[in-house]
Amino acid sequence: MFQIVKVALHSKPGGDQIFQEYHKTSGLSDGTRRKMVNILVADMVEGHGRIPPVNVRISYALGIIALFPHLKDLDSVNGYEHYYDPQSGSGYLAWRLKTVQRNSASEGKSGSTSSYKGGPKTHREMPVCGEQLSGDECKEAMSLINHSADKTVVKDKMKATFKHRQKLVHDPEKTSVILDLFPRFLDTTGLVAQDFTLLFGEEVSGRFLAKWPTIFKPKIIADCKTIPSNSHVDDLLALALQESDHGWHSDLACILLLLHLLPPTSKGKKMGKISASEAEDRLVGMSMVTFLEKSGSAQPYLLCVGEKKNSIHNYYIILDQKAVPCEAQTAVAAFDELFKAHFVFAVSYDEALNNFFTFIQTTVYGIDVGKAKVESKGQRNSSEASST
Repeated sequence: MFQIVKVALHSKPGGDQIFQEYHKTSGLSDGTRRKMVNILVADMVEGHGRIPPVNVRISYALGIIALFPHLKDLDSVNGYEHYYDPQSGSGYLAWRLKTVQRNSASEGKSGSTSSYKGGPKTHREMPVCGEQLSGDECKEAMSLINHSADKTVVKDKMKATFKHRQKLVHDPEKTSVILDLFPRFLDTTGLVAQDFTLLFGEEVSGRFLAKWPTIFKPKIIADCKTIPSNSHVDDLLALALQESDHGWHSDLACILLLLHLLPPTSKGKKMGKISASEAEDRLVGMSMVTFLEKSGSAQPYLLCVGEKKNSIHNYYIILDQKAVPCEAQTAVAAFDELFKAHFVFAVSYDEALNNFFTFIQTTVYGIDVGKAKVESKGQRNSSEASST
């Protein structure tokens, strides 16, 4: 019975640390116990779906105390009820499952309310991308990915498991645990760009960085000089024109200017519409806490780490409150990775940023042209920005 737990823990990063702590202390700290539960629930969901049968939940709970006898609860009937109690539906495994189910339901709801067709959550015909593994070979590759210290091996095996991963991110029962199943996204740069390139090809993948500085940036600056002026837009224009260094880098300032040409999408009658300046906080910032407080969103967000806005050292994509490091060393390249993350993880755009991202998607990258459309209020400005 304990074999499923043992295999699951040994196949994921951090699993060996759980064994080490238990053998050293005959117990687990709260943090290590949470890590163990997260690993086991991810394994359970991968094999049995978002709502695994009761007997499967019991098997994992029983496997825990069989593998780690000192974790048995001597005051309960079977000793595993604190991990899963089939009578009350409570316990550490049950609570983690509810979190995963809630996140999946939230993501599904977000995707279903999109005001356009085509985009990150669209199921696409898988391109030819070299040998793709399945079954036991795929599981073995995933285990190797999670334990290898060789970045070349990690990238090669990630490439070989690409189709499997795409199936998972489009499965509403499994998409919320993708970073648990493939945690190397959290410590290995370049994986987001690699998956996006496998999905769309080298030429599409390179369009933003090729077109932005020479075609779109000067046009957006010119268009923003014609819209009603306010102090914030004036500040962004000065930064974009490199007439000021008291704020974001020139390229990022220009990207934020595009938000003022493309009105934020209404969030609905209850929440009301947000301003372009407020929408900026849903796209990029220097504080994940501020982002979560203002949006509470699971959508990708660009976190810039540095002493000040014009001195950024590292960039991260925040997804489900986890940090995916960017390979990029510049703001414009980091934004390129942020956009690509939506497609790699099949995550819908933030509702308020639909117009903005759909313009980038269709006009710059040329993805789903004619299917994904900017909402009518933003259509005029987007047409102006795209004309050259």
